[in-house]
Amino acid sequence: MSQLSLRYWAAAREAAGRDTETHAADTVGEALESAAAAHPDLQRVFAVSTLLVDGHRVGRDTTTEQVSSLMGEPGSPTVEVLPPFAGG
Repeated sequence: MSQLSLRYWAAAREAAGRDTETHAADTVGEALESAAAAHPDLQRVFAVSTLLVDGHRVGRDTTTEQVSSLMGEPGSPTVEVLPPFAGG
């Protein structure tokens, strides 16, 4: 199983109580399930969030290998979790 980092923004950060964390997972969905198990308030946030890797939208079935190939620079595979937010 690979490691996948989740970077939280706005309400996701508030629900998780942190900016980032890493989970053992083969897909984005597995990482989200693991995070929601650790932080139950994330479940409602994940339901409305956009998931991005280096500006590319990804889904729950995206594999960690696909996340790595989408990244513009080397490093730990990271998915940005962006809930809806107001502002400009």
